[in-house]
Amino acid sequence: MIGIVVGILEIWTRKMSVTRDEVQHIALLARLELTGEEVERYSEQLTAILDYSAKLNELDTSAVAPLFHAVPVENVFREDIPGNPLGVERSLQNTARRKEVFFEVPKVADGS
Repeated sequence: MIGIVVGILEIWTRKMSVTRDEVQHIALLARLELTGEEVERYSEQLTAILDYSAKLNELDTSAVAPLFHAVPVENVFREDIPGNPLGVERSLQNTARRKEVFFEVPKVADGS
């Protein structure tokens, strides 16, 4: 994902038009297979997005304080109160499969 963002930012700082080759390069970074029609459409769409962001760069923001969040952020979590742990037997009582003191789940990766 970072490679995709860097690729788009490199295009943005250089010019405001995204070529077919650049779209294909971004697709390669994202591991996407695009048809010729999709490459053309995304080239136009990315160019339009970058053109719009260029308009935003024209705004005078010198009197605007930098923000980390657009709205005030509050901690919505409850107070952390220590409690009694469940214990192994109670934690594993409803599992379909267990192996000793662990949940046993189907293998999802081959390890390579």
